[in-house]
Amino acid sequence: MQPATPRAAAVSHVFHRNSRAPYPIAVRGEGVYLYDAAGKRYLDGCSGAAVSCLGHDDPDVIAAIKQQLDRLPYAHTSFFSTEPMEALAEALIARAPAGIDRVYFVSGGSEAIEAALKLARQYFVELGQAQRRYVIGRRQSYHGNTLGALAVGGNMWRRQQFEPLLIDAVHVAPCYEYRERHGDETLEGYGRRLAAELEAEIQRLGPQSVIAFVAETVVGATLGAVPPVPEYFRLVREVCDRYGVLLILDEVMCGMGRTGSLYACEQEGIVPDMVCIAKGLGAGYQPIGATLVQGRIHAAVQAGSGFFQHGHTYIGHAVACAAALAVQRVFAERRLVERVRALGSGLEARLRARLGAHPHVGDIRGRGFFWGVEFVADRASKATFDPAAAINARIKAEALRHGLMCYPMGGTVDGVHGDHVLIAPPFIATEAQLDELADKLGRAVEAVFAG
Repeated sequence: MQPATPRAAAVSHVFHRNSRAPYPIAVRGEGVYLYDAAGKRYLDGCSGAAVSCLGHDDPDVIAAIKQQLDRLPYAHTSFFSTEPMEALAEALIARAPAGIDRVYFVSGGSEAIEAALKLARQYFVELGQAQRRYVIGRRQSYHGNTLGALAVGGNMWRRQQFEPLLIDAVHVAPCYEYRERHGDETLEGYGRRLAAELEAEIQRLGPQSVIAFVAETVVGATLGAVPPVPEYFRLVREVCDRYGVLLILDEVMCGMGRTGSLYACEQEGIVPDMVCIAKGLGAGYQPIGATLVQGRIHAAVQAGSGFFQHGHTYIGHAVACAAALAVQRVFAERRLVERVRALGSGLEARLRARLGAHPHVGDIRGRGFFWGVEFVADRASKATFDPAAAINARIKAEALRHGLMCYPMGGTVDGVHGDHVLIAPPFIATEAQLDELADKLGRAVEAVFAG
């Protein structure tokens, strides 16, 4: 049978994300570049959604997928474990934060968060603390689009129309130093204020009624690569420990080397109770995510009911695990996480040199190969643009015209106002390609504001 010829979007039967937008057909990937059916080349400056950390044609990962397909495509996890699943879990645990001892594999980031939320609740049920019911998240966070993940997340634009379906999660302030640190406040003082707010919320809800606090180690899509201030997570960890509340870190976007360490929390010097990963775990070669868990949580389930009351058909998929294992091996053999750490400052310098003085660039922040550029109508007041101006969408479109992919988002400040773009290139990007990225983004920004 001949492969189907790609058709124009006008006759597409695909339910696309945006039903009004035409989509070019991607036909080929080569390193950090994607090519459409018309032959146009795009520098993938955001790795899709911080996913394609190895670019689009890694031969070692592709070979591992083919080999696993030849051996065993799929075995349901209610009957079997598989060699690639066991090996991948071992590889992840070998470099995980202290005490993390088990890995629950899923097919993506939203599933990883859902699994963590349900496991956290079951953990306390197993311990005889069934009265615990509340999960605390942060405003202007994003943890996924399934209902539990959407509820604990604080992305108001994504949540709003689904509010009647969401569980009763509560939210405290994000760690958003650019806009929310007081003028007379030190970085450490700001972190202490946020930790005190979390503690006050736990006390308000009743310490024996709170299950977990969920936070992105470095905030991704909703705020735009916002790192925590020093000591923030250490103080949060202390608050959680004081009340027996689990700390669940969402590293779906910022983990797996993206910020310069395999787990982003390594740079905070703290250990979570659970950490959720995806995106860079499989580097886009197969759908996969994982929830990594402290040994005592697994032990409580094992000693109690013995059965985690959760599951999906494709968890621990053999081919997905084989792909992710190959990604981990490539990371190690080519020292790519160390490369991100070494080149990250250069990427920052390029962005600041090209955009730092622009009158409508308010903030450039991030770590490693994970950077956000926030746009403002006025730098002094940090005033935002009218949302109707759709600044972030226009920058995305102009960047695509120049052959660059960047990840745009609106509602940065409060779910309605504010614009930013994320920059998250593949880990294999060369210095010349980082130059190209900064230049094309600069030209796109200039073109939007020139109009």
